[in-house]
Amino acid sequence: MSFTLPELPYAYDALAPYMSRETLEYHHDKHHLAYVNNGNNLLKGTEFEGKSLEEIVTGSFGKNAPLFNNAGQHYNHLHFWNWMKPNGGGAIPGEIEKKIIEDIGSVDKFKEDFIAAGVGQFGSGWAWLALKDGKLVVLKSPNGENPLVQGATPILGVDVWEHSYYIDYRNRRPDYLKAFVDHLVNWDYVAELYSKAV
Repeated sequence: MSFTLPELPYAYDALAPYMSRETLEYHHDKHHLAYVNNGNNLLKGTEFEGKSLEEIVTGSFGKNAPLFNNAGQHYNHLHFWNWMKPNGGGAIPGEIEKKIIEDIGSVDKFKEDFIAAGVGQFGSGWAWLALKDGKLVVLKSPNGENPLVQGATPILGVDVWEHSYYIDYRNRRPDYLKAFVDHLVNWDYVAELYSKAV
């Protein structure tokens, strides 16, 4: 299976003012494209050719770091674009809201923990809401790692690499994360991933 860069599911300026056209052009057209191109080159001639993206990510982890880094970031970004939408945030679909309250304590506690995970990830990485052993948990990971390699299924992730926020927020990562949670999250997509994972 070769990697391909998806079209964004919205216009480049659709997430403004919380994420600018310039950020999306750089992040999608340059950074994500580089993971796709590098990943395709690194995949050639390996045992992972013809495998699914999830199998490439989990199989290359700890064995082929260059391939893993690019495949992991491709996987993360395929979802990242869909984890956002214009006029996002807001009400959380019933089933997932109930599960967040049951496993984390409250929606506010989830938001607090998720933002803290993103702020606390030193350097580049991601913050996650993932399903692990039947429970929703908040995780963080360095670089291109994701919950798949921690035995969990990601259902929401936010990119805290500087290129995802520096143009719009400079070094104010907490402000970017708050804007993501309050104004960008596509909860319908989160609910869809959750229903596939359970």
